[in-house]
Amino acid sequence: MSAGPPTDEDRLARVALTRVLEPGDEIGGRWLREAGPVEVLRRLGGEEERLPGVTARRWEGLRARAARARPQEDLEAAADVGARFVCPGDAEWPLPLDDLGDARPIGLWVRGRASLRIWAVRSVAVVGARACTQYGAHMAAELGAGLAERGWVVVSGGAYGVDGAAHRGALGAGGATVAVLACGVDRAYPRGHAELIGRIAEQGLVVGELPPGDHPTPSRFILRNRLIAALTRGTVVVEAAYRSGALATARGAQELGRFTMGVPGPATSGLSAGVHELLRGDGALVTDAAEVIELVGDMGDLAPERRGPVLPRDLLAPGAARVLAALPARGRATAGDVAVGAGTSVDDAVGRLYELQSLGFVERHGDGWQLTRQAFVAVFATGGES
Repeated sequence: MSAGPPTDEDRLARVALTRVLEPGDEIGGRWLREAGPVEVLRRLGGEEERLPGVTARRWEGLRARAARARPQEDLEAAADVGARFVCPGDAEWPLPLDDLGDARPIGLWVRGRASLRIWAVRSVAVVGARACTQYGAHMAAELGAGLAERGWVVVSGGAYGVDGAAHRGALGAGGATVAVLACGVDRAYPRGHAELIGRIAEQGLVVGELPPGDHPTPSRFILRNRLIAALTRGTVVVEAAYRSGALATARGAQELGRFTMGVPGPATSGLSAGVHELLRGDGALVTDAAEVIELVGDMGDLAPERRGPVLPRDLLAPGAARVLAALPARGRATAGDVAVGAGTSVDDAVGRLYELQSLGFVERHGDGWQLTRQAFVAVFATGGES
């Protein structure tokens, strides 16, 4: 969608329009695509006929906002906190955001030293409930740390609960994380996360569509979620009720062709009900960072095979395992009885029994053979052949 690098006039017009148009405004996005930012701002500031798609009342509201825009002052306020304005056509602009079409951001305010475009290439969103359980916070932190340790960028919304846990997990692992805010990047929202957002700005990136000093609203939170979905290669939901902004992020990711994943929880937990609904649809079940990377990563980034612990009996040759299984749980058996039970010859059974004796599984008493206590626990108490 970007024709080339923006001119200084284009950039300044886009900065001004972040004060005029709400995030995700597709009508405004169409104006920008068809007429360009400079012309849109000129029309809003003049007495010409209004642009198509809005009522006269809405047009007057936009004109009032445009009259108050002070783009140079916004750029200076951003610079005071170490932030910059990135817009389509810039080298740092993340191309995946263009998938949003006319709903893509006018531009982004970015606070931090890293390149947002480079970080977006290997990024995963971890989102979920604000009022999460201890389990949800633990899983989010584990995912954040695991992804960061493997060189992936963790993207979330900076909120309480799952978002904060995911950010802290990535920071604790010395990795990269991005907080996408629904307010100006010079503000800490929620206020209780002022220290966390400051740490993210130092070690990672703080990103937002709204100009410095602007405040969040319920609709802006929902619209912010589309950025998280578009910016990343996949979205993981950790705890979410049926009505949850995190699920909106996941749905947005699905619409954009991104991977959607969910961490399962107890079937009795209302905070996991939304995740389970996601998993019943097109969402993939994941339990750790390796499984996430297997989906969103490159070919060959496979999660390790999952299996229970390897027990001593698992290492026995098939013939020896059959002889071991033929011994009774209580009492003794002759070599002939064992041979019948194992379906082999007496000579083979005797040879296998001496092999098992050397490994500590059986012991001989006269003409009889019986399991040792160690073998009884290994074979029967752990759910083996009984």
